[in-house]
Amino acid sequence: MLSERFTAALVYATQLHANQVRKGSGVPYIAHLLGVASITLEYGANEDEAIAALLHDAVEDQGGAATREEIRRRFDDKVTEIVDGCTDADAIPKPPWRKRKEAYIAHIPNASPSVLLVSLADKLYNAQSILKDYRVLGESLWERFKGGREGTLWYYRALVDAFKKTGNAAIVAELERVVSEVETLASHKK
Repeated sequence: MLSERFTAALVYATQLHANQVRKGSGVPYIAHLLGVASITLEYGANEDEAIAALLHDAVEDQGGAATREEIRRRFDDKVTEIVDGCTDADAIPKPPWRKRKEAYIAHIPNASPSVLLVSLADKLYNAQSILKDYRVLGESLWERFKGGREGTLWYYRALVDAFKKTGNAAIVAELERVVSEVETLASHKK
């Protein structure tokens, strides 16, 4: 069962991301964090992993090192390690998009099982959002992404390939199914 720590993390995540919306959609960012937490729990997350799912973008998007230390103070080293493992950049300005994504993919084979679970849940939620929005928006969807159409398709296929080597069979299979569906849809819309 989830304790007051999870509730505190939910409140903290809501406060941190209160003024943030999903790229191009206007959907409050907390929807993404709740979705990622839900997926992690559905795939067997413990409370630390569920808390990290709520906070996985906090360092990257809401304050860098200062936010990392606040997460450590409130939720401990384990949660902070998971959040760090899901963070592709905490520098401002962020390094170039392709370089960040290549580095993120390269770290997957050495990531802890907890980082893998939260990262997979994050990427699955994002891929599901891409698929849903692509069906509605068509090719204009790709304008939301720094990698554009080709870069985004490359990134998600590379993620699937990297995650397949980690042994998280069920959630990786779901990610691959969704990414393949995006790729199929994209191949028909060229």
